[in-house]
Amino acid sequence: MTMDNQSQLPSAGLNVNGLSLSFGGLKALTNVSFSVAPGSITAVIGPNGAGKTSLFNCISGFYRPSAGAIEFAGEDVSRLHPPARAKIGLARTFQNIALFRGMTVLDNIKLGRHAHMQTNVFDALWYFGRARREELALRSEIERRVLDFLEMEHIRDQPVASLSYGLRKRVELARALAMQPRVLMLDEPVAGMNREETEDMARFILDVKEEWGVTILMVEHDMGLVMDISDHVVVLNFGQVIAAGKPAEIQNNPDVIAAYLGSGDVGDLSRRIAGERAA
Repeated sequence: MTMDNQSQLPSAGLNVNGLSLSFGGLKALTNVSFSVAPGSITAVIGPNGAGKTSLFNCISGFYRPSAGAIEFAGEDVSRLHPPARAKIGLARTFQNIALFRGMTVLDNIKLGRHAHMQTNVFDALWYFGRARREELALRSEIERRVLDFLEMEHIRDQPVASLSYGLRKRVELARALAMQPRVLMLDEPVAGMNREETEDMARFILDVKEEWGVTILMVEHDMGLVMDISDHVVVLNFGQVIAAGKPAEIQNNPDVIAAYLGSGDVGDLSRRIAGERAA
C-alpha cells in the first residue's frame, strides 16, 4: 500500500476503557477512560507524575495494563505488541528523541516505513534482492510527501547529529508519518523548543490533521499550545481522569486549577496560559 493510498483511509478513533496499571504496590493508572474522536486533536495534560507517559506506553503497547481495554478503529488491540499496533496505523513519537544520530535524515525517516514493507530493514538498507525495488519506491514516496510536507528537502542527506534540536524533533515526526499512521501519538512534541520552533511544529501538527486526515493524541506541557490547537483535552492527576472537555472548559475547571496550582485561582492559570502563548 502506498502513502497516497494510506492517506485515503478514513480517520480512525481510539477508545481507552477502564485502564489500570500498577508497578508493585504503586498505582500508576486507575480506571482511566476517554475517547479520541476520528480526525481530532486530543491532548492529555496533567502535573508531573500524573501518569501521562504510563498511559502512552499502555496505548502503544510498551506496557501491559492490569485491567481495561484499548480499542483502535473499533477493534480491541490490548493484546497486540507494539510492532503489530504500528502496522495497523498506530504510530508515536517519544519525549526523548529516539533517532540514529549517525544516519542521514532520509535514512532515519525510511526506518519508520519498514513496518509495512515485505523485506526486512537490513535487506532494504543494503539493497539486497527484491528490497531494491521496494526501497526505491519508498524513497520516492518519502521525498515526494514527507520531506516536502515538513519542509526538510534541504537537509535530507545530512546526518541527524548535525541538526539543531528543533530539526531533530521534526525528523522524528517525519519518521512517524512515514509509518502511515491513522492515529499519531505525540509525546511532548514541542518540549525544549524555542518560540519559532514551537510555532512551526504547531503548524505541522494542524496540517497533519487537516491535510493527511490523521487523528492525533498528544501529551504536552505547553498549555498555550494545548489550548490553541486541541479539540479535546483530558486531564490526569495521580493516575486518574479528573476532567475532560473542550479547551475553554478545561481552562476554567476548578479541579484542574487545583491540580496544577494547589488552589482554586482560575485567573492565575488563565494568566499563566496567556503568558505561555505570548512567550
